[in-house]
Amino acid sequence: MRKLGISVFPQHVSLEASLEYIETAAKYGFSRIFTCLISANDEAEFAKLETICKRAKELGFDVIADVDPTVFESLNITYKELDRFKELGLAGLRLDLGFSGSEEAAMSFDDTDLKIELNISNGTRYVENILSYQANVGNIIGCHNFYPRKYTGLSREHFLRTSKQFKDLNLRTAAFVSSNSGEYGPWFVVDGGLPTMEEHRGMDITVQAKDLWNTGLIDDVIVGNMFASEDELRALSELNRNELQLAVEFLDGATDVEKEIVLTQKHFNRGDASEYVLRSTMTRVNFKQYDFEPHDTDTISKGDVTIDNNGYERYKGEMQVALQEMENSGNTNIVARIIPEERYLLDTILPWQHFRLVEK
Repeated sequence: MRKLGISVFPQHVSLEASLEYIETAAKYGFSRIFTCLISANDEAEFAKLETICKRAKELGFDVIADVDPTVFESLNITYKELDRFKELGLAGLRLDLGFSGSEEAAMSFDDTDLKIELNISNGTRYVENILSYQANVGNIIGCHNFYPRKYTGLSREHFLRTSKQFKDLNLRTAAFVSSNSGEYGPWFVVDGGLPTMEEHRGMDITVQAKDLWNTGLIDDVIVGNMFASEDELRALSELNRNELQLAVEFLDGATDVEKEIVLTQKHFNRGDASEYVLRSTMTRVNFKQYDFEPHDTDTISKGDVTIDNNGYERYKGEMQVALQEMENSGNTNIVARIIPEERYLLDTILPWQHFRLVEK
């Protein structure tokens, strides 16, 4: 099951504020927490984190903390001594910078049974190296970085390539989206949020999450900065995690039957895909008994949801979503429009892919 997560950076805020945030996220079905030990400065912060982890565990969260070799040095322990992390209440360790491969493999067999989360974003053969040491694959997972500074986030091409590297090995994956109300990260720079992909910076948080899940390469979506607003947490919790849903706004002229076609059908894009439209052709079969009188037959723009009218006898009742501007012969009714912020996602829909349309 795909999961939702939040990030908690207790060094910046009161313990009470962190606990309240966790309680709110739990209410909306969140079940992962990312935190950072690299930026923890003293035992007082570790004590605060221990309290947070205890409460989070009671609420059903798995807490995974970012570590690197400097954290082990500061605690005066080695990779063979993971009990201190388990005592904190952690469910796993995210290795922002790792070891040589054999150490990570050994950690995956530790009696603490901690998950060992690897950095997906680097794009090296690091994960294959670890697995070559016959690691306990059940305890190896992956998570991308987030990027506080503008223009430093991952390109889509790099994101897809590195994510696929992990999914091809059947490893669980995670990536970050960014709240547009969050002010805190592990460091003092939060320049436009904490997304994994640069193109997500400043976008609506649900569009970011839809995009990540729609790649088919990401299991868990984590809000990188805190505090996400309750409205953002609620909106994320209401998303379909397995099937892309796009929000539409209907034109005034749309009929009840046309609205039924748009909202109730299980749409999929035809396998012989067009560069102009997504074609949901079963609607013309399921609604062949209906007449579709012409209305709203203006020029078609990207994001327009259309239904062919009686003028196209063979295609009457077929629903399409426009991928670019095109002329309208007068035989196609524009009945709705994908909301502007989600038209971005139309270019990611593949042949045969299922999708749903919901009214905003």
